[in-house]
Amino acid sequence: MKQITVAIAGLGGRGKDTYAKVQKKFPDEMKITAIADIVPEKVREVADEYGVPAERCFESAEQMLAQSQLADVMFICTMDRQHYGHAMAAMERGYDLLLEKPISPDLSECKKIAETANKLGRKVVVCHVLRYTPFFQTLKRRMDEGAIGDIVAIQAMEQVGYWHQAHSFVRGNWRNSEKTSPMILQKSCHDMDILSWLAASSCKSISSVGGLKEFRSEMAPEGAAERCVDCKYQWDCPYSAVKYYISKIRKGEIYWPVNIVLENATEESMMRKLQTSPYGRCVYHCDNNVVDHQMVQMTMENGIVINFVMSAFTVGGRDLRVLGTRGMIEGDMDRGIVRVRRFDGLGGTQDENIDVFALAEDFSGHGGGDHRLVRDLFEIVAGEKAPGSALTSIDKSIESHFMAMAAEQSRLEGGRLIDLAEFAAQY
Repeated sequence: MKQITVAIAGLGGRGKDTYAKVQKKFPDEMKITAIADIVPEKVREVADEYGVPAERCFESAEQMLAQSQLADVMFICTMDRQHYGHAMAAMERGYDLLLEKPISPDLSECKKIAETANKLGRKVVVCHVLRYTPFFQTLKRRMDEGAIGDIVAIQAMEQVGYWHQAHSFVRGNWRNSEKTSPMILQKSCHDMDILSWLAASSCKSISSVGGLKEFRSEMAPEGAAERCVDCKYQWDCPYSAVKYYISKIRKGEIYWPVNIVLENATEESMMRKLQTSPYGRCVYHCDNNVVDHQMVQMTMENGIVINFVMSAFTVGGRDLRVLGTRGMIEGDMDRGIVRVRRFDGLGGTQDENIDVFALAEDFSGHGGGDHRLVRDLFEIVAGEKAPGSALTSIDKSIESHFMAMAAEQSRLEGGRLIDLAEFAAQY
């Protein structure tokens, strides 16, 4: 395969810490030729690490997009509400795209990106990396092979993790839906996508309930300070920024999410940072408004029913049960286990236990999905695969956004059942 050149817009946790590193793993397949970010230190770091010349380093995605085409592919890794403008400009410039999810929190913008990609013949892959993981591919294969008969129902849970909720959705960039996206879209369009893929069906109707229970000012412990560094509960509260980040540093774990707060952190520098950073605020005294728990009920066009729960009050990971007419499948992504349980007619089951971790070597980045997705896009751009063969092309991925936003509309209306066709027709 020919080497694909890449321009990266946005050097945060995804652009810098995930996708740029693909060049190190596959140097013959990827070369970073241009970068942009509003934080000069990040630009300098990536430029030095990957040999990007100074004339191809930019202070913003807009500045980079004002230039002639600088690469084969642009990775759009900016904030949610910037995706539309950056993606449209990049396609007009001639770039194929790796587009971080969500495509956009505005469904009209999602449709315009898809329409423009098709009109201009651009290859756009959305970062719904779960489809590329060995875990979900194994699960999908056994379902499609009829291992448990006809699929009747799916129960799934995204365990956001209490620490991840505090970091990203209470203190962090995705805490406020008016500035970014509703949490069911930002965090769980992954799940809407993977569930419709597993069910091999579009969604017919959806309803949802949920809300923000814990991370509100009225739930604060008595005497809790505005910042964890000043709080008497800083080593007792499970949501303490001091306890979490300092403990990570003491264990030498200064990668994500610690490096989102501060690069190359020490205990002393982190304590200073937490005095001023949004990440040092008490979780009960932030400007967050996204949910900390939500349940979504879906009926698919093929009759499969799905129950999905997203909850902060967990330790992290994804697990699910698939219920069929001849058995059930239990899956735990973090543990790498797929357990196929066929009814034996004697009141029990015949079990097949699949160790997913034994099926591949690379499980870095979303259970091994990140690198596989990027390489799939590169093979398409290089002409080695058909343009429409990507598992997460823009045309395939857009439905998950309609599902997520319909779920959010239902939640805001007290759980009203929403017809997906009618909802989508509004846009």
